[in-house]
Formats: sequence, structure tokens, C-alpha cells
Amino acid sequence: MSFTPDESTAIWLSLRIALAATLASLPPAILAAHVLARREFWGKSLLNGIIHLPLVLPPVVTGYLLLLWFGRRGLFGEFFESCCGIVFSFRWTGAALAAAVMAFPLVVRAIRLSMEAVDPKLEEAASTLGASPAMVFATVTLPLALPGIFAGAILGFAKALGEFGATITFVSNIPGETRTIATAIYTSTQTPSGDAAAMRLTLVAIVIAMAALLLSELCARRVSGKATDL
Repeated sequence: MSFTPDESTAIWLSLRIALAATLASLPPAILAAHVLARREFWGKSLLNGIIHLPLVLPPVVTGYLLLLWFGRRGLFGEFFESCCGIVFSFRWTGAALAAAVMAFPLVVRAIRLSMEAVDPKLEEAASTLGASPAMVFATVTLPLALPGIFAGAILGFAKALGEFGATITFVSNIPGETRTIATAIYTSTQTPSGDAAAMRLTLVAIVIAMAALLLSELCARRVSGKATDL
């Protein structure tokens, strides 16, 4: 199977954006998952709802909100451009941001389930031996939840790879800059002779997504095995 230069660019750009989105969403996802799994506080249900809001909102709404907040005239967009020189609107960085926001709930959920499977008695034992909460998290909770973190990262990567609605609303569909596999497929379906290109890119998306889901399933089984052993 051979690809045109535009198709190859879209594939590699999609992988780059998905990887950046996964790496960006992972640290806050671990923190959010730990808070939801191990803390009880007023407003916990509200926080959980806010985290999972991108799953139920129309992606176009999420993309529009990102455009308002992270556009050149948006509060956060103007801040990042002035202090760090990072521009999100109509750039691949914006596509990565949109993909990270859409993937974030899936990453948090997978990691939270993994952390909830960790026996709290192990953490309590480490605390009684003099370990600080940060040390307990780093030496007990995090290593035991690592398979779930890996599974969450893979699910987030797969979700980011296929993101369409929020991306096209926030950063448009610019060849070589923001045109991902999903938007390239959409573009191909709008042209009379684009069926072959759309099919090639669809097959690539299916192969990558299936590989990610299989890896995620293997990690989930490992987490279940650890929970049973404990």
C-alpha cells in the first residue's frame, strides 16, 4: 500500500499530535485519578463530572470553548503566547491540546480504576513505617498502578489519534499543520476521486486503533491479576 506525500504527512502528524496529547494529559490525569480514588471531599462528584464532561459534550462545543479560551485573543491563549511563545489556534499545538482534552477523561478513568485496585493497607503500612504521603504515592501506589497508567495512556493515545470534531473546530484543517488522519479522511470524502485515499487512511486508523486497544486489554488483565493476588 503506497501513500501520497499528503497522506504520509497526515499520518505522521497524527502520531506526533497523539503522542504530544498523551504526554501532556498523563501527569494531570494521574493526579486527578489519585484524588478521586483516595480522597473524600465536598464537591468530589462535581469534579468527577467536570473531568468527564468532554465525553458527553458535542466535540464541536469543546472545540469552540478551546477557541474562546486558547485562541490568540483568549485569556489563556494570550498568556501562553506572551510568556512562552506558544500559539495554539490553527497550529499543531492546538490540535494536540484539543486531543488531550478529549482523551483526558478516558485516561483518568483507567488510572483511577487501577489505583482503586491497590490495597489501601499497603499504603497504610508504608505510612506507619514513617513514609510521607508523597513517598507512599511514589513507592507504593504508583508502581502498583503502573499497568493501569500504561493502559490509560494507550487509550488516550488511541482517542487522540481519532479526534475530529474539537480539532477541526479549534484549529481547522490545514495541510501539513493541523490535517490529521481523521480530517484527511473527511477531506477525501468531499472530493469525487477521494474514495481510495479515504480507504487507505481508514485502514491505517483501524490498524493503529486495534493495536492500541489490544495493548490496553493486556494491561487491564494484568491489573485484574494484581488485584486478585492482593
